[in-house]
Amino acid sequence: MSLVADELIRFSSVLKMAYNFLTGRDYLKRKKFREKKKLISIGLPFSDLVYGFPDLIPVFPIRMHTFEIHKYLTYLGSASNVFGWNRVTNFLGFVKDLGIKDISQTVDDIIENVIDTINSKYNEMYDIGVESGISTDFCYGVKSLYGMNVSKGKNCEANLNYTIRCSTWNKYLESIKAIGNPSKQIWIEIPPRNIGNTLELFIDNITQGISELEKISDFSYSDNALRNHFTTANQIRQSYRKIIYDISTADFYPCNPATFCEILSLLNISFHDYNSNATRFKDNITQLLNEMRGRINKGIGMDVSKMPKILITPMFGGWEPKTHDIIYELGGRVLYGDWDLLRFLDDIPISNRTDPVEAYAQFLMNANSNGIGCDNDTLTDSYVRLAKNLKADGLVFVQVFGCHSVSNCYTMLKEKIRRELEIPSIALNFNKMGENVEQVRTRLGAFMEMYKL
Repeated sequence: MSLVADELIRFSSVLKMAYNFLTGRDYLKRKKFREKKKLISIGLPFSDLVYGFPDLIPVFPIRMHTFEIHKYLTYLGSASNVFGWNRVTNFLGFVKDLGIKDISQTVDDIIENVIDTINSKYNEMYDIGVESGISTDFCYGVKSLYGMNVSKGKNCEANLNYTIRCSTWNKYLESIKAIGNPSKQIWIEIPPRNIGNTLELFIDNITQGISELEKISDFSYSDNALRNHFTTANQIRQSYRKIIYDISTADFYPCNPATFCEILSLLNISFHDYNSNATRFKDNITQLLNEMRGRINKGIGMDVSKMPKILITPMFGGWEPKTHDIIYELGGRVLYGDWDLLRFLDDIPISNRTDPVEAYAQFLMNANSNGIGCDNDTLTDSYVRLAKNLKADGLVFVQVFGCHSVSNCYTMLKEKIRRELEIPSIALNFNKMGENVEQVRTRLGAFMEMYKL
């Protein structure tokens, strides 16, 4: 753990994003009660429409919970208000370099809490979902989301629900009604295929969703407000893509691969709602990209040219975070790219003269049709595309228990991967974080042996 901690504290952008995520409850309470903002619950990266209204705040509901973060991280957040995060990061790096055991261990504990706390909270939400009676047939991700809404959904003015290909996801959205929260349910159906006048119908669906949000907001909908947000969102997406494609596929990393995966994991979850502040998130991810490039240019980091690139996917429905540590120990490096796989990292096709509603409709139609796809053939093509673009040397497919829309495509995917990319693949069963870690280690050990021949 000390190696990961030692490197993470060198990235002030990562500390800021971690702090913004873990202290989300205080931030959201201030927005709701002091500034009279209204919280809108979202699941998956469907927050963009909410940013069209200045008094609405999108929130991935796990962030309304209290996280048991290390007290010193709270102190660091306070210090950053006075000195700035860059100076705080430089100070942490200085005390680590001194090598004083007690101080060094304290710094390690701060970072360790950041990483482990998020994962344990996901498991807590899973347990709440199961205890609240959600169907055992649902996957880890849906059970966790249900637990989030059972425990904190009442704090939101509305749930913004997008229906997609996954039948279980749509059943989950329906089940939110049974919780009994006073939150308004706003539904936007994404058509499965872009044929005929489908785009026009989808534009109408989004327009109706905007009208429902307008009833909650104290402001009228503004094309300019939404257009300005899409510009910010595209800047986030562009930086995210560069981290995935320019940094993670390179032969030299700005840190060791295990640390890099921890950063990608934090990006993955924060991307749902941009930590409820898109402009701040844009600044942080841009700074992260610059910090990574700066370290690489100075030769600070690790040569990974001899380490096989192993793509692990999907992770959005639940995955075992220790997998990337195990693969690193076995001599490989892990690549994560789920949001690009699902086409959520594509630019929203906006310009000064573009109708932002139409642009967003085109963006979501593309994500639904060509990302997760309307059938297994399209979905498996997405996995092949991602593995090819990342120049992956192998693929680990996560078969999530209870997933009926994605996990059943592995047989088709394995054949395509073998035929089109000629790289090995393996499927790992997943039910809950922390379960069967040793079994995962054994399976991955056999898999990674192929790269030693």
